[in-house]
Amino acid sequence: MSHDQIRCRALLFDLDGVLIDSTPAVARVWTKWALEHGFDPKEVTRRAHGRPSLTTVREYLPHADHDAENREIERREIKDLEGVVPLPGAIALLQALPTGRWAIVTSCTRPLAEVRIRAAGLPQPRHLVTSLDVRRGKPDPEPYLKGASSLGCAAGDCVVVEDAPSGIRAGKAAGARVIALRTIAAEGELAAAGADWIADNCASLSLVSLDGTGELSLCLNTRR
Repeated sequence: MSHDQIRCRALLFDLDGVLIDSTPAVARVWTKWALEHGFDPKEVTRRAHGRPSLTTVREYLPHADHDAENREIERREIKDLEGVVPLPGAIALLQALPTGRWAIVTSCTRPLAEVRIRAAGLPQPRHLVTSLDVRRGKPDPEPYLKGASSLGCAAGDCVVVEDAPSGIRAGKAAGARVIALRTIAAEGELAAAGADWIADNCASLSLVSLDGTGELSLCLNTRR
């Protein structure tokens, strides 16, 4: 076990796979959708993770009514909350951080993100960036640039916590450092996407101090 000291102005968290486990619900919704349209459920579910659902719909059904398909997927995801729970360390970490020093940056729509945050019992974020707040989703840097801006910080002064290669690339493209979590993707994929650190979950990260300049000091436990 290695202990890394990290200093930053703020933390930007992805939601699914970082703060909450929604994997069973996501798999159920996308599996049903894939079967209805004649696609491989495993492939569709894998490609949908970490990106706006509209992006996946457009890729698989280029000539469909994308907005209508996306609304139906959102409706199903909002309805299916079985098994949506906080991931290890998530609640404790968010409660320890000053409320103005963290944001959630997710590829979910705002209604879906808010429902899942409540279902998992997470602290309510003061700053929430969703797919409805940006023109280009992950892996584009726009979501994380917007998340940093909402906190009054430059992205380069923030640390992103992600689990999906597309999200890692978005964080790096924004100029942030990225902690990748081993919740969904293989470690090789996380490293190839450019993660600065790789850890198990949010329980690996703890707040050490907040100094007089407003800078956070964090301890990250990683396995070598």
